[in-house]
Amino acid sequence: IAATLRLIPLPRRSVVLVACDSDSQAAAITAALRRGAASNWRGEGDLDVSAVEFMDGRSLAVVPDEAFARAGVARPAPGAGLLLVQIEITGGQDAALGQMDAVLHACGVHTDPHVARPGDERGAARLFELREAVPASLNTMIAAAKLRVHPDIEKTAGDLIVPFERLEESLALYRETFERCGLEYALWGHVSDGNMHPNVVPRSLEEVHRGQAAILDIARRVVAMGGAPLAEHGVGRSALK
Repeated sequence: IAATLRLIPLPRRSVVLVACDSDSQAAAITAALRRGAASNWRGEGDLDVSAVEFMDGRSLAVVPDEAFARAGVARPAPGAGLLLVQIEITGGQDAALGQMDAVLHACGVHTDPHVARPGDERGAARLFELREAVPASLNTMIAAAKLRVHPDIEKTAGDLIVPFERLEESLALYRETFERCGLEYALWGHVSDGNMHPNVVPRSLEEVHRGQAAILDIARRVVAMGGAPLAEHGVGRSALK
């Protein structure tokens, strides 16, 4: 048996941070970027997107101003979310970024995105650090609540995945369930895969227990959508999972 191997160049990376007004707009942008990437893989077009991350307005609200300042990004308007898009560029960067701009225009984005062009690794790192500030900030809040309110307060979150065509429906499910249960919450995750992390922001032990029940309810309904209640992180050490 013989095999022939071919080396291909490592793609250059551009990272783009996009403000979005709603879950619906975030889903529409992500769907368009997925279609662009699929076309690129067939040899059509220049836009190859390898990942899209979503941070909703509630998750951004827990991030301190200093994190935005370090990223060189203005805090979005209340309720607005952010998409962090990683583009792989094998040809000309102007063609790929031009197609990215066309997607944003078609989806009704009127604010200029923040762009770290190929080679600007420091700029790209600052944008990724802003994304990582979301879970880090919530973890800090939970640690403070453990000390101040009750030692059994803990991270209360889901790791759920749905078929991409059910993404917007799943975001509505997370919001409706938490709001019906009277819980503070934040949503972020790997939106291009339909894999989201709905998090409770607990202020008491009772809210942890209510949040766990809410996540179990969400998980059952996600299964009914054709999704799975556990995705990238598996069961781990979580008794809830």
